[in-house]
Amino acid sequence: MRKLQAIALMGFLLLVGATTLAPLLWMLSASFMPTGQASTFPPPFFPRSVTLDQYVGLFTRLNLGRYLLNSILLSVSVTAVSLVVNSMAGYAFAKYRFKGKAKLFKLLIASMIIPAQVTMLPLFLMLNKLGLINTYFGVIIPGMASIFGIFLIRQYALSISDSLLEAARIDGAGDFRIYWSLILPLCKPILITLAIFTFMGTWNDFLWPLIVMTDASMYTLPVALAGLVGEHVQDTELMMAGSVMTVLPVLVVFAAVQKYYIAGIMAGSVKE
Repeated sequence: MRKLQAIALMGFLLLVGATTLAPLLWMLSASFMPTGQASTFPPPFFPRSVTLDQYVGLFTRLNLGRYLLNSILLSVSVTAVSLVVNSMAGYAFAKYRFKGKAKLFKLLIASMIIPAQVTMLPLFLMLNKLGLINTYFGVIIPGMASIFGIFLIRQYALSISDSLLEAARIDGAGDFRIYWSLILPLCKPILITLAIFTFMGTWNDFLWPLIVMTDASMYTLPVALAGLVGEHVQDTELMMAGSVMTVLPVLVVFAAVQKYYIAGIMAGSVKE
């Protein structure tokens, strides 16, 4: 009986997995089809003849290379800056004692319930006053710190023994030395987890770059892909190639660091 249940469960999981992966596999397959083949009925799952014309067209006719570089620049910059800022703030909330710390942290956590869309207008007006609209800094600065990132680092840093920090201070290490040489290496799993979240969030972000960027040459891949849909509605194969170029870098990054991501998720919460 148990064996039959295990087989049934495995079959169900395989069915769910196949259903989930089928659209992604068809997207990849359609990107290698000649123009018009994916629009036939019923649409073929595999290309009758493989061609790279759609990818060549993305880089020659649509200048996708520029949008790809924009996405890489912004995603890497936001991720790097946010890791530094969030790790400093999270470490301070976990290990430093200062007046009003508990109330300030509770206020930060409470503000997480505010939808991001509500803050976009005042944020846009602030950046406009600073002259940062239609600049890369208009995307990088709002992503420098996040409440979720501070919370994630803080919860992980709470698990670091205070005696370890005291021993470093007795040996003459200053605050920055402790942060750089001790805290960051110990927080490596959760930092990689936060880096994945931040990179994916910045890479896939559509609304904020669309609001901040007015020059089409500064668009990111998701924004450029939305324009591609509007201009080439019937060119299914070209749109699928653009979708592959948007999804592929995120999948590669996640596959490369997934073991650290899992370790950070499993160890990222402690009880006070």
